[in-house]
Amino acid sequence: MNIHEYQSKAVLKAYGVAVPEGLPAFTVDEAVENAKKIGTPVVVVKAQIHAGGRGKAGGVKLAKNLDEVKNYASELLGKTLVTHQTGPEGKKVGRLLIEAGSNIKKEYYLSFVIDRQTARVVMMGSEEGGMEIEKVAAEMPEKIFKEYIDPVVGLAPFQATRMAYNINIPQPAIRKATKLMTCLYNAFVGKDCSLAEINPLVVTAEDDVIALDAKLNFDDSALFRHPDIEELRDESEEDPKERRAAEAGLNYVNLGGDVACMVNGAGLAMATVDIIKHYGGEPANFLDVGGDSSPEKIAEAFQIMLDGGQAKGIFVNIFGGINRCDAVAAGIVEAAKIISDDGKSLPVPVVVRLEGTNVEQGRKILQDSPIANVIMAPTMEGGAEEIVKRVKAAK
Repeated sequence: MNIHEYQSKAVLKAYGVAVPEGLPAFTVDEAVENAKKIGTPVVVVKAQIHAGGRGKAGGVKLAKNLDEVKNYASELLGKTLVTHQTGPEGKKVGRLLIEAGSNIKKEYYLSFVIDRQTARVVMMGSEEGGMEIEKVAAEMPEKIFKEYIDPVVGLAPFQATRMAYNINIPQPAIRKATKLMTCLYNAFVGKDCSLAEINPLVVTAEDDVIALDAKLNFDDSALFRHPDIEELRDESEEDPKERRAAEAGLNYVNLGGDVACMVNGAGLAMATVDIIKHYGGEPANFLDVGGDSSPEKIAEAFQIMLDGGQAKGIFVNIFGGINRCDAVAAGIVEAAKIISDDGKSLPVPVVVRLEGTNVEQGRKILQDSPIANVIMAPTMEGGAEEIVKRVKAAK
């Protein structure tokens, strides 16, 4: 789960991370009032959406007086902001952060993430703050430093100090930087984060160390431990299909293409996405129905994939273990009954590859069904090639 920048900063402030004074605003009048409360000569008007690259897209404005605050707030509220992370459709701005300006001397990058290879939290830092970390990694990998953290010991003082020196924090700010790193680590662990990122982390002319931006992502599986975090969810920022899928117990990620995939198991789902790309198709989604699918759950998956007309074809690729092929087949038949008036068709071609538990029963259900545009595929490769061919022909 993601939250907005102003919410992330409130969480971090509670853990002792230094952040600029700031207040959220949902209207132009509230933005002006909050700027008055902050009272600094320069305030920053920042669009709040779940995406990076807001500054380059015109979503961050420096205001030197209340008239400018009013003008910038009027410009940003309701605007669709398009960044490199939103895609061409962009995201509508519904709230702002009004924040005190900072006297920036130098920008840095700092984050904590889970490293799957070592099964540890890793702290990453760079003196190339303000840039996209992917770009730094590609063009200047020597500028990225890492500290792998023992989960029993936690972030050791020597690791924080070493990071501060590696990224060239000025000597007068070293202690403040190591304190901020420790507080950020405590927040990461304490709130079950999957990412805690500050970009930029800044050293000011007064040698203060401040989190000028903040991004926190949380492990959905641990939210039951943090009802205060779950309350911060902004459903307007989430893909409606992904939200609907989560409510149905499905793992769904919109990938933007037109060949929908329904698979059981994350590994098989990723392989299916890859093989669709291999045959020249564009995957519409990653959809893992899990290992205990009922016909009703499969029918719901079909409705989610077909909603909005994005999918021009569906590839069902099931290797039944706990999941039964006959339940999947029954779900496809049920989906046709729900979606079509006559219960005998689906709006797009559906290629089905079934293997594993009750596979013969599943194939028989589909062969005996009245659905006209369901095609059985003997192999995963053959199924992917067939659905891509049919989607291209429909175009």
